[in-house]
Amino acid sequence: MPTLWDKNQERDFFIKTLKLANPEKLFYSTKEANFFAYWVKGYKGEKTTLQSRNSFIGSYTEKWTTELLSEIAHTIGGYAVTKVVCEEIALSKQSPADVAICKSKQTAQRPQDILMIIEVKMSVVWNWEFIPRGEDFELECKGDYNTHQGNPSLLRSDTMLKAIGKSINVRVSSFAASKIPIIVFGNTPINKSYYPKVDHLRKNGIVQGFWSVNPQPSDTNKGNVKNTPHNGFYRFDTYEELRENTINLLKEDREFFSSMQTKKRLGEIIEIANRELTYEAKAQRFLELLREVDG
Repeated sequence: MPTLWDKNQERDFFIKTLKLANPEKLFYSTKEANFFAYWVKGYKGEKTTLQSRNSFIGSYTEKWTTELLSEIAHTIGGYAVTKVVCEEIALSKQSPADVAICKSKQTAQRPQDILMIIEVKMSVVWNWEFIPRGEDFELECKGDYNTHQGNPSLLRSDTMLKAIGKSINVRVSSFAASKIPIIVFGNTPINKSYYPKVDHLRKNGIVQGFWSVNPQPSDTNKGNVKNTPHNGFYRFDTYEELRENTINLLKEDREFFSSMQTKKRLGEIIEIANRELTYEAKAQRFLELLREVDG
């Protein structure tokens, strides 16, 4: 059974990536010539900004997410695919879906064959020291995100804004995107200032959730919130919990809609739609009339 994100995943990331890149590409070097994944809180020496690690951790976490969701996708007859392109819903080669669950394995997809879009916003959470040992090395965990100066994953405002912006771009690109759930994967909590925002995004159907797949990002449990009041953010503690929630979301027949109409026109639309005999037919007629007005 797959496991969620933990220190072992981060250790694996560094071990594999150090076969491809020098330590200077993955760690900050202190004035004492020590290598750390993040600047320790209180460090007084000269500091630089490390950008080279981003592409490595991005590629690793997208592949890891694909493997995590593979069995779940197979359960409903689909496939977890990276870098999915669908121009009709604003997923271009320059800005593809990091991961998507689709009906086929192809990178280029039609909207009706995309079952879920997952934006992966994960990063290194703990602080690690790289210690050279001749031709070999050791990796020592020095503390969680509360002990270092960097804000990883969903704790970064720029990460949250990028995820929100891309989700909105997909959601409003075409009516063809209206049935596709959008999830943002992270491996940390979010800042309290974003609690109402993510709940509002979920309640209004833009994003179906900001999900953390790291059960214990904090060694002391400080700030390790389980969920926001309306589950806009949710932390998964077991693979089975993630599996159940993902499958439920994939099986639900939902539809996003948005509009701004006068109350009179909305009343007319509701009255006409209400003539249909079933709830599903009423909903379908309501959406058709709403989109005719918007068109």
